[in-house]
Amino acid sequence: MAIEPLSTDFSVLECLELDRAPVGVKFEFFKPETIEPLDTPLAMCEMVREAQRRDKPFYMDRDNENCMGKGAMGMMGGGEPSWAAAGLIGERMGIFKDAGANMRCMRHYTTFKDGAVNYVAFAQLPVMDFEPDLLVFTGPMSKVGAILRAMSYSTGEMFESKSTPVFQCSWMYSYPQISGKVNFITMGAGHGTTARKAYEPGEVLVSVPSPWFPVVLGNLKEMETIPSAWAMGRDAWLEEERGIYAKLIKDAADAGFGD
Repeated sequence: MAIEPLSTDFSVLECLELDRAPVGVKFEFFKPETIEPLDTPLAMCEMVREAQRRDKPFYMDRDNENCMGKGAMGMMGGGEPSWAAAGLIGERMGIFKDAGANMRCMRHYTTFKDGAVNYVAFAQLPVMDFEPDLLVFTGPMSKVGAILRAMSYSTGEMFESKSTPVFQCSWMYSYPQISGKVNFITMGAGHGTTARKAYEPGEVLVSVPSPWFPVVLGNLKEMETIPSAWAMGRDAWLEEERGIYAKLIKDAADAGFGD
């Protein structure tokens, strides 16, 4: 079945000068006929980086995902193995002290309902020809932090980072899609992403669901992507800050208000 064609103008993102292009993610019930399948098995968490290496989109399904990402996508079919539900994976891998800790961690996960998502398409922005459900940014906070500030610039929304020691695929994909919230994760604390060397420790991933596209893109056109205060140096900023406060005090006094 044809996938929804790209309609959003993402060109303003060029101002961020990212080292790696953002990656669009599309969750599909029907097979996207115009996109080729992934030709190598990978974990779900690795697919953003894989998309950044490729010059054409691809899609994954349960057969070419070789970790628990298919669980986050609701692609397990008959459900997860009983030994996984018992928390034995995290115990035996040394991620958790015991199976009970692993089981308690599971209550935090956000996953798609079984069968709701059968295919997931990925493409880096320069070659993306479909309308994404998520846009995932990668890089240092000094660059991708502008996305978080653009989210908050006109809304006052708080920054929020949610993740767990395992199952980063949930926090990268299903959580932002289902919650509608922008989420960011700092790499280097998650077990599988670190063991697979999917990203550099300290690298930040920001997942932006489509309801936030107009807000983020619109605000990036208005706001400073790097605040001038950050670039002018500490002493110059303190001097400017004092001047702002002094002007506010004078304006309030002139208007008849006290301190």
